[in-house]
Amino acid sequence: MKGRGVNKRLASALTLLLVAVIWGSAFTAQSKGTEYVGAFTYNCTRSVLGAAALLPVIGVMTAVRHKNKPSGTAVSKKATVIGGLICGLVLCGASALQQIGISMTTAGKAGFITALYIVIVPILGIFLHRRVPRIVWLCVVTAAAGFYLLSVKEGFSVGRGDLLVLGCAVMFSVHIMVIDRFMGQGADGVVMSCIQFAVTAVISGVLMFAFESPSAAAIYEARYAILYAGVLSSGVGYTLQIIAQKHADPTAAALIMSLESVFAAISGWLILGERLSGRELAGCGSVLAAVIAAQAAGGEKAENNNISAS
Repeated sequence: MKGRGVNKRLASALTLLLVAVIWGSAFTAQSKGTEYVGAFTYNCTRSVLGAAALLPVIGVMTAVRHKNKPSGTAVSKKATVIGGLICGLVLCGASALQQIGISMTTAGKAGFITALYIVIVPILGIFLHRRVPRIVWLCVVTAAAGFYLLSVKEGFSVGRGDLLVLGCAVMFSVHIMVIDRFMGQGADGVVMSCIQFAVTAVISGVLMFAFESPSAAAIYEARYAILYAGVLSSGVGYTLQIIAQKHADPTAAALIMSLESVFAAISGWLILGERLSGRELAGCGSVLAAVIAAQAAGGEKAENNNISAS
């Protein structure tokens, strides 16, 4: 019995590591996508695929739920729908900032800057009267130092792309807190995720036709990048996260998934040939240390309800 529990935890850890690889390498897919289509076109098409990929998952989970009929697991349809709509609005803004920012910076740097949401979440919690552990403030200072090394150039100027990705990290922090609120009200996580992808697709579609000139040919050229981000990163990644976290310690799970920033840098190096200077590598190390320390401190419950930040 004990051995079976250990095997489940090991399987969960390996699954979450796979999720981190998928999410991290998605930054490379996003970077490639910018070569063919605009940010809104990319986000619209990937979100359509993300929502579609979750439909069969919802069907299976609904069937299992009806078969097992567990007690005390009532799902709030109201919280699910409202949560999905609000999450979709926030995710749309975060995705737009991230996609536009990636077109102006490297996938590796974008991955590490995006990971700052794990430090930003407890800071935003102050406005909700949540206590912030002292170690988190140390993490904030460490992360700020890392961002400085990664992004601030001579003359104290910061690249526009890095600032946009930082804005994305703030938006993802709000996104996580919204998820936490509605999951606490009994929302169905997978259905809420499907709704948020649908909302993101609709809004991005409107902005796509308003500000870009989408073409079937360009979308076809970006098909692999869109398929990867839509099906693997959004659909498969989030589903695996939900399944794996059932048998994993929440803090350990968050620690493993935060490694997506490392895999973003590795995939950018292997696939795109990106290189980081010694200064930028030191910045990556500082951000990674801050992320791990913030997670190890216990942090916010919301950090462990994270839907893909990529």
